[in-house]
Amino acid sequence: MPILELPNKLDRLQYFGSTYPINGVKPTDKQYMPDLQNIEINYFFKIDNVGIKKIKYPVIVKAESEPVIQQTIGEFTLTTELCSNKKGINMSRLPEILQEAYSKGIEMNPHSLRHLAKRMAERMEQKSSAVQVSFPWFFERTSPVLGMSGLMSANVNIEVGYQEPAIWKEKIGMIATVTTLCPCSKEISEYSAHNQRGIVSIEIETYSDRSFPRNFKEIMLEVIESNASAKLYSILKRPDEKKVTEQAFENPRFVEDLIRLVAADLYELRWVQTFHIECRNEESIHLHDAYASLSYDKEKVIP
Repeated sequence: MPILELPNKLDRLQYFGSTYPINGVKPTDKQYMPDLQNIEINYFFKIDNVGIKKIKYPVIVKAESEPVIQQTIGEFTLTTELCSNKKGINMSRLPEILQEAYSKGIEMNPHSLRHLAKRMAERMEQKSSAVQVSFPWFFERTSPVLGMSGLMSANVNIEVGYQEPAIWKEKIGMIATVTTLCPCSKEISEYSAHNQRGIVSIEIETYSDRSFPRNFKEIMLEVIESNASAKLYSILKRPDEKKVTEQAFENPRFVEDLIRLVAADLYELRWVQTFHIECRNEESIHLHDAYASLSYDKEKVIP
């Protein structure tokens, strides 16, 4: 077997295009480096939100259902306002603040994110800030007949806005998946009916003098799933599959039906002020999806 003669590692790197560092003339000590972002002159416009998006960090999620404590991945958007006399924010401070929160074991709920938002505004020397995070929440589910356990997930979203001195705006949301069976198909067919996977998205804001309940995740999931034709499961044996199939047949839902039923449940929750719902059915006999959206504010008169 012939022996391959290779140059040493440094020579190989140079061979493939690497170059030696140059001796520059600009300062290397932080105290002597110019800070363009802190130059204060008139920049004409105040910026509502500036910061970082799509930064992922491990987060802690607590729930009423199993698993009660879990670690998952949160995708964050961290922003503050920027007054018109500053060129920019010190953006590197935002991941620093997130790292501080992570090191303390921050829990994903509106209350803990209030502290994060306030800390951001103070550190960035701005009057307002906003934190948005989305993460998969896992929950245990047993099959309807044999009780086989498996994990399911829904995507949860939390948004917290802070305005100096102590004004808060909070929003929660969820995207969950269900089974829907077509009422029209059931009505016109001699046997069977086509069904589809429905994706339901809800966003909720509460009243300024109220807070979200601790089990808001379970409540949102129940609102979505209890109004569908059937739930989804990670594990189904034949007796379970028979039960779910027949349940869907007994509860046909147009996308219009589903969104109105979800809206009715949200309307009855006393802590909900406004909500926005989107329902999308991935059709099994069409190339297109069926879609509906609905928004409602209890404080406004709806004609």
